[in-house]
Amino acid sequence: MEKALIAMSGGVDSSVAAYLMKEKGFDCIGVTMKLFANEDIGLAKDYSCCSLEDTEDARSVAFRLGMPYYVFNFKGDFEKNVIDRFIEAYECGRTPNPCIDCNRYLKFASLYEKGRVLGCEYVVTGHYVRRTLDPGTGRFLLKKGLDPMKDQSYVLWSLTQEQLRHSLFPLGEMTKDEVRRLASDQGFINAKKHDSQDICFVSGAYTDFIRSRTGKEYPEGDFIDEAGNVLGRHKGIIHYTLGQRKGFGLSFPQPMYVKKIDVGNNTVTLAPNASLFSRELVASDLNWIQIPGIRDEIRVRARVRYHHKEQPATVTPIEDGRIRVVFDEPQRAITSGQSLVMYDGDTVVGGGIIE
Repeated sequence: MEKALIAMSGGVDSSVAAYLMKEKGFDCIGVTMKLFANEDIGLAKDYSCCSLEDTEDARSVAFRLGMPYYVFNFKGDFEKNVIDRFIEAYECGRTPNPCIDCNRYLKFASLYEKGRVLGCEYVVTGHYVRRTLDPGTGRFLLKKGLDPMKDQSYVLWSLTQEQLRHSLFPLGEMTKDEVRRLASDQGFINAKKHDSQDICFVSGAYTDFIRSRTGKEYPEGDFIDEAGNVLGRHKGIIHYTLGQRKGFGLSFPQPMYVKKIDVGNNTVTLAPNASLFSRELVASDLNWIQIPGIRDEIRVRARVRYHHKEQPATVTPIEDGRIRVVFDEPQRAITSGQSLVMYDGDTVVGGGIIE
Protein backbone atom coordinates (compact mmCIF):
# COMPACT_ATOMS: atom_id res chain seq x y z
CA MET A 1 0.00 0.00 0.00
CA GLU A 2 1.46 3.38 -1.02
CA LYS A 3 1.89 5.98 1.73
CA ALA A 4 0.75 9.57 1.34
CA LEU A 5 1.47 12.55 3.56
CA ILE A 6 -1.57 14.85 3.66
CA ALA A 7 -0.86 18.55 4.30
CA MET A 8 -3.76 19.49 6.58
CA SER A 9 -4.34 23.17 7.31
CA GLY A 10 -7.53 22.61 9.28
CA GLY A 11 -9.60 23.84 6.33
CA VAL A 12 -12.23 21.98 4.33
CA ASP A 13 -10.11 21.52 1.17
CA SER A 14 -7.26 19.58 2.76
CA SER A 15 -9.76 17.59 4.85
CA VAL A 16 -11.62 16.40 1.75
CA ALA A 17 -8.29 15.70 0.03
CA ALA A 18 -7.44 13.39 2.94
CA TYR A 19 -10.80 11.63 2.68
CA LEU A 20 -10.41 11.06 -1.06
CA MET A 21 -6.93 9.60 -0.62
CA LYS A 22 -8.21 7.21 2.04
CA GLU A 23 -11.03 6.20 -0.30
CA LYS A 24 -8.45 5.41 -3.00
CA GLY A 25 -6.72 2.99 -0.64
CA PHE A 26 -3.64 4.99 0.33
CA ASP A 27 -1.97 4.65 3.71
CA CYS A 28 -2.33 8.26 4.87
CA ILE A 29 -0.58 10.39 7.48
CA GLY A 30 -2.03 13.79 8.34
CA VAL A 31 0.38 16.65 8.99
CA THR A 32 -0.12 20.26 10.00
CA MET A 33 2.80 22.62 9.48
CA LYS A 34 3.38 24.94 12.42
CA LEU A 35 4.71 27.98 10.59
CA PHE A 36 4.67 30.60 13.34
CA ALA A 37 3.40 31.28 16.83
CA ASN A 38 0.78 34.02 16.61
CA GLU A 39 2.04 35.79 19.70
CA ASP A 40 5.61 35.78 18.31
CA ILE A 41 4.62 37.96 15.35
CA GLY A 42 2.12 40.18 17.12
CA LEU A 43 -1.14 38.39 16.33
CA ALA A 44 -3.88 37.50 18.74
CA LYS A 45 -3.57 33.93 19.96
CA ASP A 46 -6.91 33.01 18.38
CA TYR A 47 -6.07 34.53 14.98
CA SER A 48 -7.37 32.14 12.33
CA CYS A 49 -4.26 30.87 10.57
CA CYS A 50 -1.96 28.49 12.42
CA SER A 51 -4.21 28.77 15.45
CA LEU A 52 -4.98 26.07 17.96
CA GLU A 53 -8.46 25.87 16.41
CA ASP A 54 -6.98 25.02 12.99
CA THR A 55 -4.82 22.31 14.49
CA GLU A 56 -7.73 20.81 16.40
CA ASP A 57 -9.94 20.86 13.30
CA ALA A 58 -7.27 18.99 11.35
CA ARG A 59 -6.78 16.54 14.22
CA SER A 60 -10.54 15.93 14.40
CA VAL A 61 -10.74 15.06 10.70
CA ALA A 62 -7.66 12.82 10.89
CA PHE A 63 -9.13 10.97 13.87
CA ARG A 64 -12.45 10.56 12.04
CA LEU A 65 -10.60 9.05 9.08
CA GLY A 66 -8.44 6.77 11.25
CA MET A 67 -5.21 8.49 10.22
CA PRO A 68 -2.08 9.15 12.28
CA TYR A 69 -1.69 12.90 12.75
CA TYR A 70 1.34 15.06 13.54
CA VAL A 71 2.21 18.73 13.90
CA PHE A 72 5.65 19.59 12.52
CA ASN A 73 7.51 22.75 13.46
CA PHE A 74 8.67 24.64 10.39
CA LYS A 75 8.89 28.06 12.04
CA GLY A 76 12.55 28.55 11.15
CA ASP A 77 12.05 27.70 7.49
CA PHE A 78 8.94 29.90 7.29
CA GLU A 79 10.70 32.88 8.85
CA LYS A 80 13.67 32.58 6.48
CA ASN A 81 11.90 31.73 3.22
CA VAL A 82 8.58 33.56 3.56
CA ILE A 83 8.62 36.33 6.18
CA ASP A 84 12.16 37.57 5.52
CA ARG A 85 11.60 37.46 1.75
CA PHE A 86 8.33 39.35 2.21
CA ILE A 87 10.06 42.14 4.12
CA GLU A 88 13.06 42.28 1.79
CA ALA A 89 10.79 42.69 -1.25
CA TYR A 90 9.02 45.74 0.17
CA GLU A 91 12.34 47.25 1.27
CA CYS A 92 13.58 46.88 -2.32
CA GLY A 93 10.47 48.41 -3.89
CA ARG A 94 9.07 45.10 -5.12
CA THR A 95 5.71 43.45 -4.42
CA PRO A 96 6.06 39.95 -2.91
CA ASN A 97 3.76 36.96 -3.18
CA PRO A 98 4.24 35.07 0.11
CA CYS A 99 1.74 32.32 -0.82
CA ILE A 100 3.95 31.31 -3.74
CA ASP A 101 7.02 31.31 -1.52
CA CYS A 102 5.20 29.18 1.07
CA ASN A 103 4.26 26.60 -1.53
CA ARG A 104 7.73 26.67 -3.07
CA TYR A 105 9.87 26.46 0.05
CA LEU A 106 7.58 24.91 2.67
CA LYS A 107 4.84 22.64 1.29
CA PHE A 108 6.81 21.19 -1.61
CA ALA A 109 10.32 21.39 -0.17
CA SER A 110 10.51 21.13 3.63
CA LEU A 111 7.32 19.08 3.93
CA TYR A 112 8.29 16.94 0.95
CA GLU A 113 11.58 16.06 2.64
CA LYS A 114 9.75 15.21 5.87
CA GLY A 115 7.45 12.93 3.88
CA ARG A 116 10.38 11.07 2.39
CA VAL A 117 11.80 10.46 5.87
CA LEU A 118 8.42 8.98 6.86
CA GLY A 119 8.44 6.68 3.83
CA CYS A 120 5.68 8.56 1.99
CA GLU A 121 5.65 8.32 -1.78
CA TYR A 122 3.39 11.38 -2.17
CA VAL A 123 2.66 14.77 -0.64
CA VAL A 124 -1.05 15.58 -1.02
CA THR A 125 -2.58 19.06 -0.80
CA GLY A 126 -6.03 20.58 -1.27
CA HIS A 127 -5.01 22.78 -4.21
CA TYR A 128 -7.44 23.04 -7.11
CA VAL A 129 -5.04 21.90 -9.84
CA ARG A 130 -4.50 18.74 -11.87
CA ARG A 131 -1.33 16.74 -12.42
CA THR A 132 -0.96 14.53 -15.49
CA LEU A 133 1.83 12.68 -17.29
CA ASP A 134 2.60 13.48 -20.93
CA PRO A 135 3.30 10.05 -22.47
CA GLY A 136 5.05 11.66 -25.43
CA THR A 137 7.69 13.54 -23.42
CA GLY A 138 7.58 11.68 -20.11
CA ARG A 139 7.17 15.02 -18.32
CA PHE A 140 4.68 15.61 -15.54
CA LEU A 141 2.29 18.43 -16.36
CA LEU A 142 0.53 20.93 -14.11
CA LYS A 143 -2.93 21.85 -15.35
CA LYS A 144 -5.58 24.28 -14.20
CA GLY A 145 -8.26 23.04 -11.82
CA LEU A 146 -11.55 22.39 -13.61
CA ASP A 147 -13.35 24.94 -11.40
CA PRO A 148 -12.28 28.27 -12.98
CA MET A 149 -13.25 30.15 -9.83
CA LYS A 150 -10.86 28.11 -7.70
CA ASP A 151 -7.98 27.28 -10.07
CA GLN A 152 -4.68 27.67 -8.17
CA SER A 153 -2.18 26.79 -10.90
CA TYR A 154 -0.73 30.32 -10.74
CA VAL A 155 0.69 29.76 -7.24
CA LEU A 156 2.31 26.41 -8.09
CA TRP A 157 4.44 27.38 -11.10
CA SER A 158 7.65 26.60 -9.20
CA LEU A 159 6.98 22.84 -8.88
CA THR A 160 9.84 20.81 -10.30
CA GLN A 161 9.49 17.54 -12.16
CA GLU A 162 10.68 15.66 -9.06
CA GLN A 163 8.13 17.43 -6.88
CA LEU A 164 5.30 16.85 -9.36
CA ARG A 165 6.24 13.17 -9.53
CA HIS A 166 5.60 12.91 -5.81
CA SER A 167 2.57 15.24 -5.49
CA LEU A 168 -1.15 14.52 -5.80
CA PHE A 169 -4.07 16.97 -5.99
CA PRO A 170 -7.37 15.12 -5.44
CA LEU A 171 -9.54 18.26 -5.76
CA GLY A 172 -8.42 19.21 -9.26
CA GLU A 173 -11.58 18.01 -10.96
CA MET A 174 -14.01 19.20 -8.27
CA THR A 175 -15.84 22.45 -7.55
CA LYS A 176 -15.81 24.12 -4.16
CA ASP A 177 -19.50 23.37 -3.71
CA GLU A 178 -18.85 19.65 -4.31
CA VAL A 179 -16.02 19.72 -1.78
CA ARG A 180 -18.21 21.32 0.89
CA ARG A 181 -21.05 18.87 0.25
CA LEU A 182 -18.66 15.94 0.61
CA ALA A 183 -17.26 17.36 3.84
CA SER A 184 -20.78 17.82 5.18
CA ASP A 185 -21.74 14.28 4.20
CA GLN A 186 -18.73 12.98 6.14
CA GLY A 187 -19.60 15.07 9.20
CA PHE A 188 -16.34 17.01 9.15
CA ILE A 189 -16.21 19.75 11.77
CA ASN A 190 -14.91 22.28 9.23
CA ALA A 191 -17.43 21.63 6.40
CA LYS A 192 -18.69 25.24 6.53
CA LYS A 193 -15.44 26.89 7.60
CA HIS A 194 -14.57 30.05 5.70
CA ASP A 195 -11.57 30.02 3.39
CA SER A 196 -8.47 31.82 4.68
CA GLN A 197 -7.86 35.23 3.14
CA ASP A 198 -5.01 37.68 2.62
CA ILE A 199 -1.56 37.20 4.15
CA CYS A 200 -1.73 34.54 6.84
CA PHE A 201 0.92 36.05 9.11
CA VAL A 202 -0.23 39.68 8.96
CA SER A 203 -3.24 41.10 10.76
CA GLY A 204 -3.80 44.78 10.12
CA ALA A 205 -1.39 46.95 8.15
CA TYR A 206 1.54 45.06 6.61
CA THR A 207 3.66 48.19 7.13
CA ASP A 208 3.16 47.94 10.90
CA PHE A 209 4.19 44.29 10.71
CA ILE A 210 7.37 45.17 8.81
CA ARG A 211 8.31 47.91 11.28
CA SER A 212 7.72 45.64 14.27
CA ARG A 213 9.86 42.88 12.74
CA THR A 214 12.77 45.04 11.61
CA GLY A 215 12.75 47.74 14.25
CA LYS A 216 13.35 50.23 11.43
CA GLU A 217 11.73 53.49 10.51
CA TYR A 218 11.52 54.01 6.76
CA PRO A 219 12.35 57.63 5.86
CA GLU A 220 10.00 59.99 4.10
CA GLY A 221 10.84 61.04 0.55
CA ASP A 222 9.45 62.78 -2.46
CA PHE A 223 6.48 61.95 -4.60
CA ILE A 224 7.46 63.00 -8.12
CA ASP A 225 5.76 63.06 -11.50
CA GLU A 226 7.15 61.49 -14.67
CA ALA A 227 9.14 64.65 -15.43
CA GLY A 228 10.77 64.59 -11.98
CA ASN A 229 8.77 67.45 -10.50
CA VAL A 230 8.16 67.13 -6.75
CA LEU A 231 4.48 66.64 -5.92
CA GLY A 232 4.68 66.13 -2.16
CA ARG A 233 6.15 63.87 0.51
CA HIS A 234 5.63 60.13 0.91
CA LYS A 235 5.62 58.16 4.19
CA GLY A 236 8.35 55.66 3.28
CA ILE A 237 8.62 53.33 0.27
CA ILE A 238 7.25 50.25 2.06
CA HIS A 239 3.82 51.93 2.00
CA TYR A 240 3.50 51.74 -1.78
CA THR A 241 3.08 49.21 -4.57
CA LEU A 242 2.84 49.66 -8.33
CA GLY A 243 -0.67 50.55 -9.47
CA GLN A 244 -1.73 51.85 -6.05
CA ARG A 245 -4.20 54.74 -6.22
CA LYS A 246 -4.93 55.80 -2.64
CA GLY A 247 -3.01 56.73 0.46
CA PHE A 248 -0.95 59.64 -0.91
CA GLY A 249 -2.48 62.46 1.14
CA LEU A 250 -2.47 64.63 -1.99
CA SER A 251 -5.13 66.09 -4.28
CA PHE A 252 -4.91 65.94 -8.07
CA PRO A 253 -7.22 67.01 -10.91
CA GLN A 254 -7.20 63.40 -12.17
CA PRO A 255 -6.62 60.01 -10.49
CA MET A 256 -2.92 59.30 -9.97
CA TYR A 257 -1.23 55.94 -9.41
CA VAL A 258 2.14 54.62 -8.33
CA LYS A 259 4.19 54.02 -11.48
CA LYS A 260 7.70 53.55 -10.08
CA ILE A 261 9.47 53.10 -6.74
CA ASP A 262 13.11 54.23 -6.76
CA VAL A 263 14.79 52.88 -3.63
CA GLY A 264 18.15 54.53 -4.33
CA ASN A 265 16.68 58.02 -4.54
CA ASN A 266 13.82 57.25 -2.12
CA THR A 267 11.23 58.57 -4.57
CA VAL A 268 7.79 57.35 -5.62
CA THR A 269 6.67 58.32 -9.11
CA LEU A 270 2.97 59.05 -9.58
CA ALA A 271 1.32 59.07 -13.00
CA PRO A 272 -2.10 58.87 -14.67
CA ASN A 273 -3.56 55.43 -15.28
CA ALA A 274 -2.64 55.48 -18.98
CA SER A 275 1.06 55.60 -18.03
CA LEU A 276 0.85 52.29 -16.17
CA PHE A 277 0.47 50.22 -19.33
CA SER A 278 3.43 48.44 -20.91
CA ARG A 279 3.97 45.52 -23.25
CA GLU A 280 7.30 44.10 -22.09
CA LEU A 281 8.84 42.52 -19.05
CA VAL A 282 11.96 40.56 -18.12
CA ALA A 283 11.66 37.53 -15.83
CA SER A 284 14.27 35.41 -14.06
CA ASP A 285 14.40 32.54 -11.55
CA LEU A 286 12.55 30.43 -14.13
CA ASN A 287 11.00 26.99 -13.74
CA TRP A 288 9.82 25.11 -16.82
CA ILE A 289 7.17 22.41 -16.47
CA GLN A 290 5.66 21.50 -19.83
CA ILE A 291 9.04 21.82 -21.57
CA PRO A 292 12.67 21.56 -20.38
CA GLY A 293 13.43 25.14 -21.48
CA ILE A 294 13.52 27.34 -24.57
CA ARG A 295 16.17 28.17 -27.16
CA ASP A 296 13.96 30.10 -29.55
CA GLU A 297 10.92 32.29 -29.09
CA ILE A 298 7.61 30.66 -28.22
CA ARG A 299 4.00 31.82 -28.03
CA VAL A 300 2.11 31.56 -24.75
CA ARG A 301 -0.73 33.10 -22.81
CA ALA A 302 0.66 34.74 -19.67
CA ARG A 303 -0.49 36.13 -16.34
CA VAL A 304 1.42 38.72 -14.31
CA ARG A 305 -0.59 38.41 -11.07
CA TYR A 306 -3.09 36.04 -9.52
CA HIS A 307 -6.28 37.69 -10.76
CA HIS A 308 -4.85 38.83 -14.10
CA LYS A 309 -6.62 37.36 -17.12
CA GLU A 310 -3.95 35.59 -19.16
CA GLN A 311 -2.96 37.39 -22.34
CA PRO A 312 -1.20 36.31 -25.56
CA ALA A 313 2.53 37.01 -25.60
CA THR A 314 5.83 36.08 -27.24
CA VAL A 315 8.62 34.74 -25.02
CA THR A 316 12.28 35.04 -26.05
CA PRO A 317 15.33 33.72 -24.17
CA ILE A 318 17.95 36.35 -23.27
CA GLU A 319 21.24 36.34 -21.35
CA ASP A 320 21.78 34.81 -17.89
CA GLY A 321 18.91 32.34 -18.25
CA ARG A 322 16.27 35.07 -18.26
CA ILE A 323 13.41 35.67 -20.67
CA ARG A 324 11.84 38.69 -22.31
CA VAL A 325 8.05 38.59 -22.63
CA VAL A 326 6.29 40.87 -25.11
CA PHE A 327 2.50 41.00 -24.86
CA ASP A 328 0.39 41.52 -27.95
CA GLU A 329 -1.43 44.32 -26.10
CA PRO A 330 -0.21 46.60 -23.29
CA GLN A 331 -0.85 45.31 -19.76
CA ARG A 332 -1.50 47.39 -16.66
CA ALA A 333 0.93 47.69 -13.75
CA ILE A 334 3.40 44.88 -14.49
CA THR A 335 5.09 44.66 -11.10
CA SER A 336 8.57 43.51 -10.12
CA GLY A 337 8.53 40.75 -7.51
CA GLN A 338 5.27 39.27 -8.77
CA SER A 339 5.17 35.99 -10.68
CA LEU A 340 4.87 35.56 -14.41
CA VAL A 341 3.06 32.31 -15.25
CA MET A 342 2.82 31.06 -18.84
CA TYR A 343 0.10 28.77 -20.20
CA ASP A 344 -0.57 26.60 -23.20
CA GLY A 345 -4.34 26.16 -22.98
CA ASP A 346 -4.96 24.76 -19.49
CA THR A 347 -1.35 23.58 -19.05
CA VAL A 348 1.33 25.56 -17.20
CA VAL A 349 4.33 25.98 -19.52
CA GLY A 350 6.44 27.50 -16.74
CA GLY A 351 6.92 30.58 -14.61
CA GLY A 352 9.38 33.01 -13.10
CA ILE A 353 9.79 36.22 -11.11
CA ILE A 354 9.26 39.56 -12.82
CA GLU A 355 12.36 41.73 -12.63
